[in-house]
Amino acid sequence: MPEHRETRTLYAIGLRLGAIAALALMSAFIKLLSERGVGLVELVFYRQLIALPVVYAWICATRGAMGFATTRIGSHARRTIVGLTGMFLNFGAVVLLPLAEAATIGFTVPIFATILSALVLREATGIHRWGAVLIGFAGVVVMARPDSAHFPPLGLAVAISAAIATATVSIMLRVLSRTEEAPVIVFWFSLLSVPPLGLLMLWHGQMHDAATFALILAMGASGGIAQMLLTNALRWGPVSVVLPMDYSAILWATGLGWLLWSTLPIASTWIGAVLIIASGLY
Repeated sequence: MPEHRETRTLYAIGLRLGAIAALALMSAFIKLLSERGVGLVELVFYRQLIALPVVYAWICATRGAMGFATTRIGSHARRTIVGLTGMFLNFGAVVLLPLAEAATIGFTVPIFATILSALVLREATGIHRWGAVLIGFAGVVVMARPDSAHFPPLGLAVAISAAIATATVSIMLRVLSRTEEAPVIVFWFSLLSVPPLGLLMLWHGQMHDAATFALILAMGASGGIAQMLLTNALRWGPVSVVLPMDYSAILWATGLGWLLWSTLPIASTWIGAVLIIASGLY
């Protein structure tokens, strides 16, 4: 494959918006499952295990039964290590914080990713995009109201660490996708994740009722779909353009929070949302 591909910005943005919708559903399922006693190791294990056949079906439909072949297993292994770390942190943030607050802190990802894309990938960002990112960060601060009563310190630390890990993964995916197709990247991430997670399940696995396993299945499927869309979006568009679309998560977090937990954002959240959405759209 060529080292540099065509950039299709609008297509990449559409893929990212779809991915964020799927991730919002996955986060809601994670929150519900944590309330039903499902542990963090179980959540990550089932997320990866259930996503594997979904991704393989995608490969069979688009590339054939052996379409997962790769010559960059080392790069996939490194991506798996960072990706699993980020997944544990992101899931932990959802468990420790209310859904909207976890999503809000996640909005700092484009800030870290823009810095990394400029330093590592040498992508042009421009003063206007830097300004838009800073305005978005100001909106996050307004929304978050970072006081100890509103944000548990541990949850806040985990969420910020998750944002940094997610930004790092985005840079790795941007580089890896120059020679690897999106389904191959997602397949190897899922496949390489299962053995170490399965080992941890020997100590952390539990039995659950049918309703809980149905939610686990829905979480894994939505996560697998989101992962495919996320990876494909980074193949077709620059990191610093694609990632600001994550701001659409505020709409999903608000709607799902009201539907499932009868909670609505406070006034400062709406003010911050205006800044964040304007930044993302720009």
